[in-house]
Amino acid sequence: MLKNTLFILLAIPFFFVSCNDKEKESSLISREQQLLQKEKLFAQKESEYQALLKMRDSIFSKKDSVKIVMWPTEISGDWTGKVICTESNCSDYVVGDQRIDTWEFDNDSTQLVTKIINNNNLVRLYAGKFDHNEIKLNFKTDSTAKKKVEMNILLNDISDNKIRGTRTVTVDNSCLAKFSVELVRSTK
Repeated sequence: MLKNTLFILLAIPFFFVSCNDKEKESSLISREQQLLQKEKLFAQKESEYQALLKMRDSIFSKKDSVKIVMWPTEISGDWTGKVICTESNCSDYVVGDQRIDTWEFDNDSTQLVTKIINNNNLVRLYAGKFDHNEIKLNFKTDSTAKKKVEMNILLNDISDNKIRGTRTVTVDNSCLAKFSVELVRSTK
């Protein structure tokens, strides 16, 4: 009996020590998991920070790539335009019809444009290109328009006070109208 009592007395402290070790181990595991979460969060923040640094550096290293494009001075400005229908299989355009408008060669912040103005109202806005002494103008209706219209103008006979060329209009890819175009420098 003394042996059993002695065994119990000696075993009790080991029991409490082992219970205490399990609590400490559980506490350590919990702290390790919290530390891992914090390390993951820190790594994510560090990654975001590095990405922001790269973006900042790329912004400062690149030169401004936007170029302001302008019409040559001999073309820029207002012209009086006379457009005559020379050929048509479209019901909207009749051969011989003519129209006189003001054509303003201008630019917006990114491209060359030509505004067609009649009675102080903007009738049409063409996107423009000037290359090898030729002016190319283009207009397309957007995808929501009932009629799909595309207008292309090629002005390739350019002198100081006159510009000549042709305009082609396609409606719904089913009919075609052609026009002669003559522009005379406005004297406003």
